[in-house]
Amino acid sequence: MAVATLGTVVLDCPDPRALAGFYAAVLGGSVEGEGDWTDLSIPGGPSLAFQASPGFVPPKWPSPDASQQFHLDLTVEDLDAAEAYVLELGAKPLDTDDRSRSWRVYADPAGHPFCLCAC
Repeated sequence: MAVATLGTVVLDCPDPRALAGFYAAVLGGSVEGEGDWTDLSIPGGPSLAFQASPGFVPPKWPSPDASQQFHLDLTVEDLDAAEAYVLELGAKPLDTDDRSRSWRVYADPAGHPFCLCAC
């Protein structure tokens, strides 16, 4: 029996409003809040929140010496078009070795890893 439901996924970052804007451009939704906490309400999906972390150190991926901590899998219809869009928004590719896979790995502008996954 479940005792809880998933409310919000919270990402630490140096600039909550900027990172919320990045994910709003990728996922849609509305950005609310200023300062140390910003919410992104996504239509039909869970909320994302962004919390200021002045000493933020981005995860390392891949790294045998450090954990990536977590990552987001984002489902897309056109992998190449989605890739071009997220790169234009400031994402950085993390894994360009195998372009034949149905997924690709990037870092958002704050350095969190995320995957674009073809449906």
